[in-house]
Amino acid sequence: MKLGVFAVLFGERSFEEALDYIAESGLDTVEIGCGPYPGKAHCDPSLLLSDPSKLNAFKDAVTSRGLEISALSCHGNPLHPNPEVAKQAHADFENAVHLAEALEVQNVITFSGCPGESEFSKNPVWVTCPWPPEYAEVLHWQWKDKVIPYWTKQNQFLTSHGVKVAIEAHPGFVVYNTETALRLRQECGDSIGVNFDPSHLFWQQMDPIASIKEIAKAGALYHFHAKDTAFDTQNMAQNGVLDTKPYADELHRSWIFRTVGYGHGEETWRQIISTLRMVGYDGAISIEHEDSLMSVEEGFQKAVAFLKHVLIRQKAGAMWWA
Repeated sequence: MKLGVFAVLFGERSFEEALDYIAESGLDTVEIGCGPYPGKAHCDPSLLLSDPSKLNAFKDAVTSRGLEISALSCHGNPLHPNPEVAKQAHADFENAVHLAEALEVQNVITFSGCPGESEFSKNPVWVTCPWPPEYAEVLHWQWKDKVIPYWTKQNQFLTSHGVKVAIEAHPGFVVYNTETALRLRQECGDSIGVNFDPSHLFWQQMDPIASIKEIAKAGALYHFHAKDTAFDTQNMAQNGVLDTKPYADELHRSWIFRTVGYGHGEETWRQIISTLRMVGYDGAISIEHEDSLMSVEEGFQKAVAFLKHVLIRQKAGAMWWA
């Protein structure tokens, strides 16, 4: 496995400055954002695809520093009921796939999207329970009329370009857990897999190790984000884990995103990394920083140190057992 980072952390730096810092930190891979979320600070696919010299310079900036691109990320909602939002998200996704093909990058990361509750909706509607019965009816309509047709077509598009999509399971979208991730793949095609982010599973009270095994068994484990979640047990005891308070209101939330090691300790992360190795995953461990209690610099460096330690110990253990 190779240690990397989601380079949007360093969006205020130039691309070259960010790559220098990443390489100097001893990392192997870089995941690059190309819109709509979290933006196109370092990479605008339409510009690179329209100018071969810029494309070659972009590629050389990465490879000349001994790095490789683990994925292109374009988190958006191509199923949004607002047609303009959906159109832009879809265009960004298509451009990311074309750029991935040009750069010989295997994975494009995005969300599954979430439709509204009908053709007349203005905003997405995420269904979380089967009763009253209209919720189950909405969920059935979303998958039958929106999700499956869209992603079946995208699977064909991806296959024709030799690229895979790594769907990031996230509450608020139709794919948010193991079951829905595998359903999307089973219904729509095997160019669709998973960008595995334990932080989104932790706060749903899921076990990432069990999920890794199930997703890998289906051949769907394409990419991995290293991010953690911490709980406030008092707030959680009173309010559960469904929490709509702003992320910045850390004191009153049931959970917040943390740098790896600040939500779950070394033993948990050793088990996660060991499980990745056991199921045959040999891709990137891509650091994603969304810890509101740490600066970008602090969170990044602590994540690098923590994961290097875990990876070295895990690799040494694997060699000993071999």
